[in-house]
Amino acid sequence: MSPRRRIGRVLLALTTMVGVVTGAPPATAATTPALRFAHPLSQALYGNAYAAALDNLVRVNTLGYDSRYNKSGLMDPATGFVRAGGGYQQPWTRDASINSWNAASQLTPAVARNTLWAVVDKDSAGALRVQQDDQQWDQVIWLTAAWNHYLVTGDQPFLDNAYQAARNTLAIRERAGTAGFNATYGLFTGASFFNDGIAGYPAPPADATESVSTGSMPWPGVASGMYLSTNAVYHAAYLNAANMAERLGRAGEAAGYRTRAAALKTAINRYFWNAQTGLYNYQLLADGTPGAYQEGTGLAFALLFDIASPAQAQSVMSRARLMTWGMPDTFPHWDRYSEAQPGRHNAIVWPLVQGLWAKAVARQGNQTLFAGEVTRLAKLANNNSGYWEIYNGSTGVVDGGYQRLGDTVKFHWGSEPDQTWSATAFLDMVHTGLFGLRYTDRGLAFAPNLPAGWGDVTLQNLRYREADLTITLRGAGTTIGSVKVDGQPSRAEIPATLKGAHTVEITLTGAAAGDRDGDGVADAQDRCSDIGGPVAGCPSPARLDAEDARNTGGVKTNVNHTGYSGRAFVDGLWAEGASSSFTVHRSSSGQGTGSVTLRYANGNSDTRTMTMSVDGRAVRQVSFPKVADSWDAWGTVTFDGVPVSGSDPVVTFSYGSGDNGRINLDWLSYSGA
Repeated sequence: MSPRRRIGRVLLALTTMVGVVTGAPPATAATTPALRFAHPLSQALYGNAYAAALDNLVRVNTLGYDSRYNKSGLMDPATGFVRAGGGYQQPWTRDASINSWNAASQLTPAVARNTLWAVVDKDSAGALRVQQDDQQWDQVIWLTAAWNHYLVTGDQPFLDNAYQAARNTLAIRERAGTAGFNATYGLFTGASFFNDGIAGYPAPPADATESVSTGSMPWPGVASGMYLSTNAVYHAAYLNAANMAERLGRAGEAAGYRTRAAALKTAINRYFWNAQTGLYNYQLLADGTPGAYQEGTGLAFALLFDIASPAQAQSVMSRARLMTWGMPDTFPHWDRYSEAQPGRHNAIVWPLVQGLWAKAVARQGNQTLFAGEVTRLAKLANNNSGYWEIYNGSTGVVDGGYQRLGDTVKFHWGSEPDQTWSATAFLDMVHTGLFGLRYTDRGLAFAPNLPAGWGDVTLQNLRYREADLTITLRGAGTTIGSVKVDGQPSRAEIPATLKGAHTVEITLTGAAAGDRDGDGVADAQDRCSDIGGPVAGCPSPARLDAEDARNTGGVKTNVNHTGYSGRAFVDGLWAEGASSSFTVHRSSSGQGTGSVTLRYANGNSDTRTMTMSVDGRAVRQVSFPKVADSWDAWGTVTFDGVPVSGSDPVVTFSYGSGDNGRINLDWLSYSGA
């Protein structure tokens, strides 16, 4: 977290106390989409993750209008905006841009428009500009989000004003003395797109004790250095400014922006491409020293914004290093960090980065990489009651990582819950990855990416301009075999002028006949062919780790006690509504009974109770006797006569209205027919 974000949290606490955050209730879409998989296990994994992401964006993080953010004068007082997430009440420029680009422009366009205008102000002459602060990368990513918003909505008045803000903002950045243009290299200087904390940088430009600052820009080497992701974002900004100018009939201005984009692309490939590693370098210091490290957002942007050639893109996808739980922010561990103490922005997993990587590899048609990243994020969300800010890349545990704070070196930061851009990352994986939504001036095109083993899937009630769409994907692969719109053969696109309710059915072919989980069963025939994280295929019911259960209501992974098995245990079963659900993969599909054993910790002074349910039907209240005074001690308890049916019954332990809960869970074991 940068100093700005840290101060923002203090302001949030103060404004909440005195009641400053007021305004009209947030406006939401009349209907929200629903994702439905024919395969029940796909529905349990991806469908539940999608529903949680929708709830995060539309209900949890869409706030009412707040006049403090209307410095542009363009916000609608009758409409809300999207905040950055739990702990961050503000929209923030970068968050507002990413969340609109990822999902809000599609799902709640009026709210997205307000959110984009919430981070725009005016100069002394009244000219629109993206708000000016010490984080220049925030400003230019706004242009990509603004162009995307126009493509999604066709909002011409928005485009008129957006181009003014874009043109003025780029002019400011080009003239800037700090984090401006370095003519020697033809590149922009200043911190990398995502790494506003010094933990995101090796030494140099950092040092072993992070002695200068927690933030990145106070470090001279960062401020004068050049970074892959930031220059890729500028390249996209120039292209999107050109797109806006062309749409507004300003051909000369468009040509100028395209010329600058081309020059920047050339410079990026000249100074960042590393033929030896087959990847783009992360940094270039002002003295010409290269940094052959991996930057997740930078690699994603190089693919997304067509900076990489087809051959370079293939090399990046084959050589990029992933951690167990996904694409890390930067990699490998800097010397001052380690597996035991990962940096807050180093060798650690942020869902935002995962989402950008998934978006990039899906557009390249790499189904294996796409499927893996989607599955990992779905599991992280399902295992931890929703979308957190940061996860440990090796264990998948909620973990904010280490970074200096004040005078404390290697301060262990927290990971905030309900992070909007973590949720919109998954929404984007579904929309532009799985269903392949592609927005153009003419309409909405489709380039789906359905992995084998996931099963047929339908996205219902997706609003596109004045059309209400139900989109169904059948088969598997990336090659479109046939398309039907309202039952009639069609091209893989619909016009922007389409109105009313319509169905789109797409049949796909060409899925690789792989075995992603390595269990000897081809993906297309595999009962549990998901990938990502340490759990693949159908785990044995004899040992189902709680960290791999579907955990809701605040239940999350943790490692702050000893003696647990696996990669973690779960805590958070502390309030009514909290639950852990275990899918038991039986060899039989008929009705039967079994025994369930749970390993748990209870350091309370008395026996605690929970409600046991099977497939959503309450069976009985169950008890967990005290184990010891220490939460590091674990015990087991067995419950017999548990009724089950079907191949994959779901056994849930929840904190119900008559329970007192407050236990930790390690694993569940099932035995029986």
